[in-house]
Amino acid sequence: MRPVRTAFAGALLGTLVLAGCGQTGANVAPSNSPTDSPTGPPAATAAASTGDFPVTVEAGNGKVTLAKKPERIVSLSATHTETLFAVGAGPQVVAVDDQSNYPPEAPKSDLSGFKPNVEAIIAKKPDLVILSNDQDKIVAELAKVNVPVLLEPAATGLEEAYEEISEIGAATGNKAKADEVVSGMKAAMAKLAADAPKDKKLTYYHELDQTPYAATSKTFIGQVYGMFGLTNIADQAPDAAGGYPKLSAEFVAQADPALIFLADVKCCQQSKETLVKRPGWKNLSAVKNDQVIQLDDDLASRWGPRVVDLAQAIGAAVAKAGGAG
Repeated sequence: MRPVRTAFAGALLGTLVLAGCGQTGANVAPSNSPTDSPTGPPAATAAASTGDFPVTVEAGNGKVTLAKKPERIVSLSATHTETLFAVGAGPQVVAVDDQSNYPPEAPKSDLSGFKPNVEAIIAKKPDLVILSNDQDKIVAELAKVNVPVLLEPAATGLEEAYEEISEIGAATGNKAKADEVVSGMKAAMAKLAADAPKDKKLTYYHELDQTPYAATSKTFIGQVYGMFGLTNIADQAPDAAGGYPKLSAEFVAQADPALIFLADVKCCQQSKETLVKRPGWKNLSAVKNDQVIQLDDDLASRWGPRVVDLAQAIGAAVAKAGGAG
């Protein structure tokens, strides 16, 4: 059985980001576990490969068996909403949570993945609920009324992200398309990593919010950066072991990263212009050399198919910095 992955670090980080940016909720992808093994097939039964039912997949809440193809899916995770539409299950989705803003055609509702309401979920008459957090023991509550639930917690590495996409594809009768999506992602990520200049030993700082909180190399997002041969300044922070250290302005100024990636642009209106107002930051190399990259907050906080888009943004920045001088 695949072990249940803890989303504690992701939930904690979500609380911090919400407090810092004044948001009402956002899916936070990273966890502080080491990267997964790159070998082994996704945990789905052989029947899932043909799209036949019943199908059993092994998710974060153990083995989940679906007797027939679900036609009324509710997603309580912005990441999994993106995955459902990417694998071709969009027509089966009847409602998504209030943070699911991609793709635009997703049937957004007032359902919350952070404070799930059992009665509100049941009112959608789902035959499958997919979520990333077992908030308020919602999995057990839905089980009481015989609603199948697929718990796919925050991925701790790319292989887990691929595995979850495959599982969602299998559970929804879209295994072939899911495998196609995963294969495409792997190929794209491999090419991006291979094309990145790694001889300059570039350092970087990834900002989660303007407090500022950062993410270390052990987190999901840190592992994506690691593909490009970058050195994370947050790894040397005093409380880096938790994966999400709170840095001081002085720490960042002293580390003087070559690249600064901002994942708090939409939520908190951060930019190169706001950074120069921080004590000691106007003379940072990344600021002076125009190497402050404003990321899409959503791409930087989700672990679904669009992680390739995030990697492309990082790769472009690395290529620019690597070619400078």
